[in-house]
Parts: sequence; C-alpha cells; structure tokens
Amino acid sequence: MLDFHKLYIFLQVAKEGSFTAAAERLMMTQSAVSQHVADLEAVLGAPLFERSRRGAALTETGRTLQDYARRIMALTEEAQAAATNVGNLSGAALKLAATPGVGVYLLPDWIVGFRGRYPNVSVSLETDITPKVIAAVQAGAADLALIEGEIDPTLGGLTISPLQDVEQWVVVGRQHPWWGVPAVEIADLTGQQFITRQKTSRSRQWLEDQLARHGVTYTLAAEFDNVETIKRSVAAGGCITILPEYAVRQERQFGLLHTVRVQGATLRRTLKAVRDATRYFPPPPQAFLADVRLTLRP
Repeated sequence: MLDFHKLYIFLQVAKEGSFTAAAERLMMTQSAVSQHVADLEAVLGAPLFERSRRGAALTETGRTLQDYARRIMALTEEAQAAATNVGNLSGAALKLAATPGVGVYLLPDWIVGFRGRYPNVSVSLETDITPKVIAAVQAGAADLALIEGEIDPTLGGLTISPLQDVEQWVVVGRQHPWWGVPAVEIADLTGQQFITRQKTSRSRQWLEDQLARHGVTYTLAAEFDNVETIKRSVAAGGCITILPEYAVRQERQFGLLHTVRVQGATLRRTLKAVRDATRYFPPPPQAFLADVRLTLRP
C-alpha cells in the first residue's frame, strides 16, 4: 500500500528536482528522503527517478505517480475542508502574500470581511514583487498568494486560479491635457512622460511589453516601487501612468486623478490566486479563497 507521508516526500523531490534540495525543504536528512523514495520504488517495482550529477529527473513511472499523488493530496484537502468548520477553529492562522496593488487596495476589505465571518482566524499579509511572492508560497511561508503579475511559465508545482480580468487605465492629473478626456488611441501614448514601477516589477515588464507590441515609445520620467508614490507624482505634475481601476478609485471619486480609456489595445491583466500544489492546503486559506470568489462574482 502507498504511504501518504512517503508520497508527500516523493512530490517534494519531484518539485525540487534534487534529493538534497528536498531534504533541506523538508528539514530531513538526505538519506531519510532517499529511503522513503526507495520504499515507494520497492512497492511499485520500478524506479521513480533517474539520478545524475545535475539532480533527479522523473522516470515515466515517476510522472504517472506524480499525477496520481497530486490528485490524492487534493482529495485529502477537499475532504478535510468539507469536514472542518473553520469558524470553530481556535488559534487558526491564515498566511497571505500579495503584490503591492492587490495588498494595498483589495485585500484589506477582503480580510475584514473574512474575519467578520471567522473571528477565530488570525491573518498575516506580506507584500512584494511577483517572483518573491511566488517564492514565499513555494517555501511554505504563505498559504496563498494573490497577484496580478505574470508567472514564470517554467515554474511547476503551482495551482493558479484566475479570479478576474482587470482593466488597466491611463491615469493623469489636473495639469495634463488629457484631464477630462474619456479615451485616447494607443498610438497617442507615444512621446508621453511616464511614471512607472521599478524594473524588477512584473507590472513594469508587462507595461513595456504591451507598449512595444503596439510600437509605442515613451520617455521614462521616474520609476518608484510604491503605487502611492506614483499616484501622488502623477497628481502633482504632467506625467502619466497606467494602473488598474481599483488602485485609483478613491482619487477619481474626489477629483484628484482622472482615468482615460485606451482604444486600439486591450490593456488587461488577470487577478489570480496561487498556491503550492504539492503542499497541504488548510481550511483557512480555502475558506478565504471561497470568500474572495463570492466577493468578485458579478
């Protein structure tokens, strides 16, 4: 019979591509990890990994087992979630990670609503750029990540759940000629003075890719790692930026910033939830994700 704990260790080795790295992640000795995998191989009568100096690659049998093991883990989580009343959990914790825009403008309201329903669950939140947020999920430092950033397609072992498409708007202050203008063509962005996120940000990389795709060249006026700083700078001068609608909702309401729709291009990103598919997904983040889905439902 296949042992649940051994399957979990097997998935970690498959994810890391290395017995040594998996042992470090699991805080076990390499020999113990190797023994658990050897036990599985003995039960199945076939090798699960091809070992080399560069690491451990799954065999055909290993890939088959990986698929089933992931489904076993998912069903186990589903069963526990169905049988667990999150509201009655004492001392339960929810660890979230998010990119700055999501963390500042969306999550506070969502967390307040969630804690209103589950007051026994404590919530922690860390914000950072997309690669570091994903790394936190992979390291087990976060149960769930909420991001708009694009994810490296070479990364495996992640469950990515699209939640909502988010339109991106050109944002201007009162000193800009586009104040009050409802829409501009994508070509009109050429020659504009832009204030953007820093180069390491997925938002910046997405923006540059979109503009280049439409032949738009621009002047970089400033780059900041903080959305609030970007908004204040745009409001105070004649530069523009591109941000999601939710990030400027309040400033639009009070007449501090104006949003301009871009025609001739689809400037849209996807808000998504990300978790480690190889790790146990506890009831609190499952309940929170369900809450978010209900909140975003049209």
